[in-house]
Amino acid sequence: MPETIKIEQAAPGVALVAFNRPEVANALSTQMGLELLEAWTALKASADVRCVVLTGEGRHFQAGADLKERNGMTDEAWAEQHKVFEAMIRAQLAVEVPIIAAVNGAAMGGGCEMTLACDFAYAADTARFGLPEVGLGIMPGLGGTQLLARSVGERRAIEMLVSGRPLSAQEALEIGLVNRVAPAAELLSAALETARRIAGAAPLSVKALKHVVHEGYHLDLAAAMELELAHYNRLFKTADRREGVASFNEKRAPDFRGR
Repeated sequence: MPETIKIEQAAPGVALVAFNRPEVANALSTQMGLELLEAWTALKASADVRCVVLTGEGRHFQAGADLKERNGMTDEAWAEQHKVFEAMIRAQLAVEVPIIAAVNGAAMGGGCEMTLACDFAYAADTARFGLPEVGLGIMPGLGGTQLLARSVGERRAIEMLVSGRPLSAQEALEIGLVNRVAPAAELLSAALETARRIAGAAPLSVKALKHVVHEGYHLDLAAAMELELAHYNRLFKTADRREGVASFNEKRAPDFRGR
């Protein structure tokens, strides 16, 4: 059983993953990195999971790397720890179903990067976002520079990165870092409502949509449209497409099986 994270089924097809070190603002330790790596790998392999919600226990989402654990680390130990974190973030990015960040408090450093590695994010009105690594003599190393620029644009990304200034939830909404801001007491229910809606949709379509948007974003328009059409042509031949049309005409809820 993991000790630094919690994993549960929040609804049919919906997995809830929570950082679980509230006593240290859910700071990212080596153990948490290893447990997240295992969790993302298992979620990718699961045929039953159709959407994931990522949040934090307590008052904070995730406050970045555990600097107490890093205090006094040799360069070699630091590098070995970061290899764990690199594998963890790659495993998160490789999950084929949508991941929704429900940012309930501070999302700093690695916590902000893990938010950016989700497919979209909802934030509590009390949440804060920041990449303060410039003040520690380092820089984001879990995709933060690239994911931030893709989310908010180059100019806003550079300002945020080189100043290290944290953003409020409202500022994050205004620049496109998050999709929605909700009262803290309503945040998780809002994220789970969206997750349940996704879990009820055709799973092959959902996975294809995530893949095509992420991959097509980096292609020229003609190549991106070809990618879209390749997946469209695959999907209309599936049993789920036939079930979707039949259920619409029969005025009933569809029973999608991922086939």
